[in-house]
Amino acid sequence: MDIAAISTVMNQNRLSQEVSIRVLKMSNDQASQIGQDIIKMMEQSVQPNLGGNIDIKL
Repeated sequence: MDIAAISTVMNQNRLSQEVSIRVLKMSNDQASQIGQDIIKMMEQSVQPNLGGNIDIKL
């Protein structure tokens, strides 16, 4: 192989790695956002008085 071909292959590999890292970062950010949204939904759904009283008729 000549130097130009080696350089081209190295640049393609570097670009591939950079794209993979960016996609991974985007996926990580999205997972973090989904986790925060789930926590927010759970906090809003809490009803502290639910189940505190029982109505019984004999």
